[in-house]
Amino acid sequence: MNSKGGGTVLSRRNYRLASDTDVPKVTGIVNEKLLSDYLHHVFPACSKHGPASAAYRKPLSFQDLGAHLERLLSVDEPPDDSTGQVEGRLGPSTVVLDHTSGFEGLLFVDDDLLGVIGHSNFSSIRATTCVFKGKWEYEVLISSQGLMQIGWCTLNCRFNQEEGVGDTPDSYAYDGNRVRKWNVTTTNYGKSWAAGDIVSCLIDLDEGTITFCLNGQSLGTAFSNIKTGPGVAYFPAISLSFKESVAFNFGSRPLRYPSLACYLPLQDPPTTDLTKANRLLGYMKTVLCTGIDPQEEKLTEKDSASWQLQGEPTVLVTLAHIFNHFAPLMCKVYLVEDVLMNFLLSILEGGGSVDEHPLIQQLLDLFWLLMEDFEASECLKQLMMSLLRAYRFSPIIPDLGFQIHYLRLTTAILRHEKSRKYLLSNFTFDVLRSVVFFYIKTPLRVKEAGLEELIPTTWWPTRLDKEGKDEKEQRHESAEERLRRRAYERGCQRLKKRIEVVEELQVQILKLMLNNKDKATGEASRYIFLNKFRKFLQENASNRGNPTVLCPPEYMVCFLHRLITAVRSYWDEGKPKIPGSINSEEAYVPPQMFYNGKVDYFDLQRLGGLLSHIKKTLKGLDNPEVCVCECVQRPSGAAAVGGALARPSWLSSPTLGRANRFLSTAAVSLMTPRRPLAPPEKVKVRALPVEQRTEEDIEGSHGNDGLLLGRPPEEPDQPITEKSLLEILDGIVMMYNLSVHQQLGKMVVVSDDVHEYAVALKDTEEKIARCPRRRSDILEELEKSQRVFSEKLNHLSRRLAWINATIYSKEKMLDVYWLLRVCIRTIEHADAAGSLFAFTPEFYLNVGMNSYSALKNYFSPAHSMEELPGYEDTLTQLAAILAKQFADPRIVGTDIKDSLMQALASYVCYPQSLRAVERIPEEQRVAMMRNLLAPYEQRPWAQTNWILVRLWRGCGFGYRYTRLPHLLKTKPEDANLPSLQKPCPSLLLQKHMAELLTQDKDMAASFLNSVLNQLNWAFSEFIGMIQEIQQAAERPERNFVDTRQLKVCATCFDLSVSLLRVLEMTVTLVPEIFLDWTRPSAELLLRRLAQLLNQVLNRVTAERNLFDRVVNLRLPGLESVDHYPILVAVTGILVRVLVDSDRQGIARAAAVLLSDPCFQLHSIQHLLGEGVASGGGANHKHFSLHAYADYISAEEEQKVEQMLAFLTEESKQAAATTAPTSEDDLCPICYAHSISAVFKPCSHKSCKACINQHLMNNKDCFFCKATITGVEDYSKPTGS
Repeated sequence: MNSKGGGTVLSRRNYRLASDTDVPKVTGIVNEKLLSDYLHHVFPACSKHGPASAAYRKPLSFQDLGAHLERLLSVDEPPDDSTGQVEGRLGPSTVVLDHTSGFEGLLFVDDDLLGVIGHSNFSSIRATTCVFKGKWEYEVLISSQGLMQIGWCTLNCRFNQEEGVGDTPDSYAYDGNRVRKWNVTTTNYGKSWAAGDIVSCLIDLDEGTITFCLNGQSLGTAFSNIKTGPGVAYFPAISLSFKESVAFNFGSRPLRYPSLACYLPLQDPPTTDLTKANRLLGYMKTVLCTGIDPQEEKLTEKDSASWQLQGEPTVLVTLAHIFNHFAPLMCKVYLVEDVLMNFLLSILEGGGSVDEHPLIQQLLDLFWLLMEDFEASECLKQLMMSLLRAYRFSPIIPDLGFQIHYLRLTTAILRHEKSRKYLLSNFTFDVLRSVVFFYIKTPLRVKEAGLEELIPTTWWPTRLDKEGKDEKEQRHESAEERLRRRAYERGCQRLKKRIEVVEELQVQILKLMLNNKDKATGEASRYIFLNKFRKFLQENASNRGNPTVLCPPEYMVCFLHRLITAVRSYWDEGKPKIPGSINSEEAYVPPQMFYNGKVDYFDLQRLGGLLSHIKKTLKGLDNPEVCVCECVQRPSGAAAVGGALARPSWLSSPTLGRANRFLSTAAVSLMTPRRPLAPPEKVKVRALPVEQRTEEDIEGSHGNDGLLLGRPPEEPDQPITEKSLLEILDGIVMMYNLSVHQQLGKMVVVSDDVHEYAVALKDTEEKIARCPRRRSDILEELEKSQRVFSEKLNHLSRRLAWINATIYSKEKMLDVYWLLRVCIRTIEHADAAGSLFAFTPEFYLNVGMNSYSALKNYFSPAHSMEELPGYEDTLTQLAAILAKQFADPRIVGTDIKDSLMQALASYVCYPQSLRAVERIPEEQRVAMMRNLLAPYEQRPWAQTNWILVRLWRGCGFGYRYTRLPHLLKTKPEDANLPSLQKPCPSLLLQKHMAELLTQDKDMAASFLNSVLNQLNWAFSEFIGMIQEIQQAAERPERNFVDTRQLKVCATCFDLSVSLLRVLEMTVTLVPEIFLDWTRPSAELLLRRLAQLLNQVLNRVTAERNLFDRVVNLRLPGLESVDHYPILVAVTGILVRVLVDSDRQGIARAAAVLLSDPCFQLHSIQHLLGEGVASGGGANHKHFSLHAYADYISAEEEQKVEQMLAFLTEESKQAAATTAPTSEDDLCPICYAHSISAVFKPCSHKSCKACINQHLMNNKDCFFCKATITGVEDYSKPTGS
């Protein structure tokens, strides 16, 4: 027989027994009387006579059961002539979004036409049905909490990219992002919404009012006296900005928060089918709790929880008749959600573990047995979709009861092997959507989440240092503070324990998906999951530029932690079964996975560049392993950029349907009704090699087979773990790189807000204490501010407790630390593979650096890094990687090289990590310093110079400051910045630098030449820029200086200072480079140094000059530009060569300095405030090192005074002995020195300083461009 009302043309199996007509009796069926009693018990007739009529009822058998059941189910069917049209509503009975003409802008719409994602500035869309009379409502499931306006509009409303619902006279909207209501004008209304909330939109056309509810709580009447009457009908409508997404429920599913005030959903519920389904479910429940005793020939009652599918013919045939009607109904989403899901949830309501409720497993066996495959699969799909929606959009309550309830049912369903494999294999429920189950949303409104009851006492740090950070040395806290802190910590622990219950259920679900023991019925679950997981990673890695297709990072964070827990559990459980394998604490990804082609990295950047480039580069190598990756290539159509429009959001839409409709008012060709875009649809289905892989392809038959094919000789020949776990581990590392790290950084803002408000509250309380009692007006305002700050802190401290429990807990910190160690070990093993290291994906280095940064900057407020096991060794290992890889020629990517350099620069700023650098082997330390001392030309040098400066900071002249003296009174910056760390010089690395520069004279000369060149460039650029800035500032008309120009100017100044500090460091550590004139380049370098120092002094020290005027302007962006940093750096160099050197060195340095034509003694006198003109006004302060007693020691001041006295005397003697020089004898290039050199072979002449400096960079003659082969001394003939 064909089923009725199934909504499908597919035929069903015929459950009528062949014995009904062909065979008089079938073995196993109970006797007729007992059967009749049983069937009447299961299917009681609707009779007015009640139980007394049981003696007179007609005997019932399986031959009559079909007709009997039809009669029972037809009782509530409506008459055929009913139209189903309700008064007050116009439009189709099935209400969806109008994708043909009722939209404006660019939108993605789901297959079911209920979910929508904005894809332009401000897009609008309305529904297909309108209302003009009565009370109506619909619900909107909020997927993202951004800018949206939800409400009602009329057909006459015209929207555009700037104006949407609520911006026209006949449209009304609620905006929970800005907490306002809109009808041309806007006013405050309602509460702020968050992702996971449900907004109910109610319209009463009889009273002319519009009301909104948030999660079932009324926000009050938003609009009254709305326009009604002939020709006025209101459509549900929404306007949303780019990337924002929602799903509508007009009544196709049960409303989550139905109104109690007689409001009707826009779409009628399937009342008849609902009655049938509930009645059939009642029959099924009766079967489950009724037993048949053939010996006693009576019916018995039993506990339905213990029911088992044992193959009793009477029971099975009875259930087959029920399912003949029940199965088609279970393909409808409304009935699955309202009937089946609630029934299954009720089975688990008794509590206890999921294992204690085997009935769900038995029912699923029954479903697969008695339903057609297409019915069972559709029913399971709708059931899981309903569970996803229920879990995602359930409100947070203190015990997380809703979340636990839905996760328990999900676990029970996934325990059923056939259902689990179907759901994993089928595209309707793959890893992409299962990510939802691993997310724990953060409540935006802590009061509604019940956190006030869970954490009744709030606390925040009150002892803050000058930079707003918790004081490390915990001073004595008051008894009241201690009690509050402990009560707060107890509340946090209660919250954490409840969250851990949810997390444990999530891990159980994931472990079921990763089960690889269920091979008896086909491919194990783990391998199905693995292929889906890889595709999930591909979609997120290949669409970085299109945010609508990406998994939200907050989901990715939770998924990552649950996946780490599950993988480590399986890893350690499997260790005893694999002799010689390692435990998860020592996990790493072997390097052969990166080049043997068994794992697809979908065109991600490798350390050696793109895969195609690496193959060309390494083609000449005799490595059979390199050839392996040729065997697995993606099809030509599998471009990494494809599929953007085909699948815009797997998650953003709460309906969780794949959106295949792209709506655009700008493209007429796309306006065809229900027409999906053809080209993207083709791109959407992309054949990946991983999707055809089997267990044999992944695991292989022996240790070096499968994913580990092509083991390099350097890699130990020992098993690691099950190879499928290695690929999942590789995916975990990729997930962290895709979005997890950025999300960890975003959530720190709550902790930062707590600190800011705590500082503000403390400041306000201090002001209240100082405020005179007679100034009641000021006191009242201060107390009002105090209340506001306290309320905000109460809210934030509870929210922070939630975030610390879900994101920054000790367990999550250990997960990230484990990931860091995995990356370190992976890089170490890959590095040992020689040239094959180039195949390693870049993200392993990125995750290594970023996970360390996260541990240091994001988790530290709650937990200390020093408590992590093996932390010191891990720091040293990471230091060794950074020290080697930042200059590794096998790494070609500019971005990753910059990241490595920045990571090393940050690493040397903190004492603990700097000590780790000092602990790496000496050979690696020396190699690192050699790379840092490479010439600055032809490479990014600013970070290199910064590293050298940090190694010196704390040893230089007046260079022991953390912040510049003139910035101390300004608002402190982020004290965690590397540049604001206290000086921590490395004497060991300075020693290595000195040895290298002493031993390798050529390297020393080229290094210093490059430093001097860059200093010349940086300071010249700085002077040129401040000239432009000063000219713009002095114009009489109103003008603005470009902030970018100010930033570049400040950067050039900072570079000049840091280059001077590197010169100071070099002069101090290896003075012979400049003063030992047996070195061929020493004299030249000293002359160039003197020239630059004189130029800097002349520009900076002159009173009322350009530099002085710009500094006094105190322009925003030029805060770091001041006399002190640059003058003390120059002074440090001069003191070292003129005071701290031996007698011969001092004489040479003084002679060169005084012989430079730019030398002016008053520039040196300016350092101590001497020789300054008395004019300039009373408010003008003159620079003097004496004014910086806190920064410059008495010994350093004494040396400057000694240097000034020495130079004063030497300059007098030099002036007395210098003879005038004829202009014809001056060097034609610099016009500062006499001609002293002649070039060969062209015989042109200049001074030695000019030609020697020129020859360090160029071999061509200044004048004729001939190649210079030699330079000879020249002296003027005596007779001329």
